This record gives sequence, structure tokens and C-alpha cells, in this order.
Amino acid sequence: MNRPIYELGAGMRSPLRDWPTRLHMDLLLLVCLGLLSAVGLMILYSAGGEQMELLERQCLRLAMAFLVMLAIAQIPSDWLHRIAPVLYGVGLILLVLVMGLGDIGKGAQRWLDLGVVRFQPSEIMKLAMPLMTARYLHDRGLPPQRWDVPIVLLLIVGPTLLIAEQPDLGTAVLVMVSGLAVLFLGGLSWRWIVLFLGGLGAALPLMWTLMHDYQRQRVLTLLNPEADPLGSGYHIIQSKIALGSGGLFGKGWLNGSQAHLQFLPERTTDFIFAVYGEEFGLIGLILLLALYFAVAVRGLQIAAQAQNSFERLLAASLSFTFLFYVLVNTGMVSGLLPVVGVPLPLVSYGGTSMVTLLAAFGMLMSIQTHKKMLAP
Repeated sequence: MNRPIYELGAGMRSPLRDWPTRLHMDLLLLVCLGLLSAVGLMILYSAGGEQMELLERQCLRLAMAFLVMLAIAQIPSDWLHRIAPVLYGVGLILLVLVMGLGDIGKGAQRWLDLGVVRFQPSEIMKLAMPLMTARYLHDRGLPPQRWDVPIVLLLIVGPTLLIAEQPDLGTAVLVMVSGLAVLFLGGLSWRWIVLFLGGLGAALPLMWTLMHDYQRQRVLTLLNPEADPLGSGYHIIQSKIALGSGGLFGKGWLNGSQAHLQFLPERTTDFIFAVYGEEFGLIGLILLLALYFAVAVRGLQIAAQAQNSFERLLAASLSFTFLFYVLVNTGMVSGLLPVVGVPLPLVSYGGTSMVTLLAAFGMLMSIQTHKKMLAP
């Protein structure tokens, strides 16, 4: 007996409505990332003095980063599980090579030049660290057992110290947080947490002596930027002036005096949040932060719906690290945290970090969409 026509129509799905699933894209996450990128291009055009060349380069980098995200989204999560040790090992070897063969720029030895491409191996570790720690804990069961915790801490400490030695304190902190987030979310007992915090507090004097002079100066500047208003405190002072002058509704797009009169340093990269605050005010800042929060929440939803502990730990760590990324930059620009050179995700001008960030979202989309493909 033939089925009624209306039943056939109800069972059919339009190819246009199906395209996110076919491409392994999470539509809500994709829309939020697209909005953030659009906001970034808009404010970069203003912060960069309305230079179309700067905007074109950023568009090219964004296109490359979204293509990388699309490519990684096609990889099933079980493949991510398999490649985790390989990626971690390659990242660790490259970090060691940087110490002896790396290019030096702006007083830091962070880059490897392969002739065709010049990149920072530390960016690889932003992906390898949550992958490796999530795989290790997944394979041994949760919550972490007594001997699992020291091993995971060793996996975290090695790359973190190598990156900090370059020196690149901002990236070192982000890599460390991505690993610690997996450990914490894996069900780490409060006894270990208290022990870790106590050890960290006891190690602060040693950490202070091991820090580079400029890093110690940044901490002192945070406490009293007015002590050197034309030197080390200049960035923070000008940034707070820009944020404060925006008021509730801002001065309007392209009308920020701090950026256009070149009072604000690094206005297209680390301090672009201050440019945005001056032009769009407190209301604009709240809306931008709400958009970032929506991305993080969607990532945590994907983690909650994941099929196994590896996917849950990986998705939750990537989401938490993304939010931490935003908090560090906004806290730095607002004078609440030391200046550590962390850009604002998808808004600051940059290339390598943007590709790494969207590669992480490609993993999130893979976890979400391949789960749907496997569902009965």
C-alpha cells in the first residue's frame, strides 16, 4: 500500500536545511563565530586607521582559519583520540628545537622558520595539551587515581616550562590552563586541589626569582602604573582612558580619539578591546562579552551531550580555555591583570593564533556532528 503524499513530504528533508550536518558544522556555534569575526573586522578597520590593506590581510587569515575549522570538523573524534600522542610528541620536539634553532624577534625566541612557512610551535601545544590529557584520563578511567595526577601534571609542566622559557608567558599560561581544566573536570578530588594551590602559593617566591625582568616589571606596573606613566605604565593608563572615555554608549564607530590620534599602543592586537570600548561604550562591551559567553556556553553544551569521557573532557577544556582567553585579555586591558600579550579571540589582528583557535572549534563541531551521525 502506498504511503500518503503528506507523509512522504513530511519525511523528506531539504538539502538546504541539511547542509550544516553534511559539512559537520554546528550552526549555532558557526553563527556566533561569524558574528565575532564580523565585529572584529569592523573594529579592526577603525583601530587600523581605516586601512583596507590591513582589513584584506585579516579577511584572508580568517578565510584560512575557517577552512582549517571545516577540515578538522570532518575528522571523527576517535581519530582525534588516536592522533593525540603524535601531536603532543611533535609539539614537544618542536618546542625543544625552538630553544636551539628558533628565530628571535622582539627579544623572544618563539618561531621556527621552515623556509616556506614561519610559525610558533607553542600554538600546536594549545591543541595537543587538551587532546593528550583528555586521552590519558579517558583511557584510565575517571575520576583520576592517585598515580594518574602526577603523570598528568608532568604532561602539563614540561611544555609549559619550555614555552615560558622562550619567553611567552601568555601562551604558557593558556597551555597550562587547558591541561589543568581537563584534570579538574575529570573529577579531581578537593584534596589534590588544596594541595596544588598550597604548593603554588609556596612556589610563588621561587617563580618570582625565575621570571624575566620585564615580566616582574609588568606585575609591578599592574600594582602601580602611575609610577612610570610614560614608560612601563603607559599601555595600561592609555587603555583605561580609552575604556572610560567611551561612557555608556561610546563615541561611535571610527570616532575613537585614543586610537585615531595614536595614543593607544598595540591598538590592532592586544589592546583592541579598549578601542572597541571607546567607540561602543559599556553597552557595546556587554554585548560583545555576551557573545563570547554564548560561544563558551554552546561549547559546554556540546561537552554535556558528548558520547564518552574523552569527548566530554576535550570539549569542556576547549570551551573553558576559550573563555579564559577572553578573560585574560579583557582583564589585561582593564588593568586588572598584568600585560601578558594575549590577543582578543577573533577580534585582534593576527594569524597563527586565529588558526589554532578555529581548529579547536573544528574539534568541538566534530564531537557534536559525528555524534549525530552515529545516533540511530
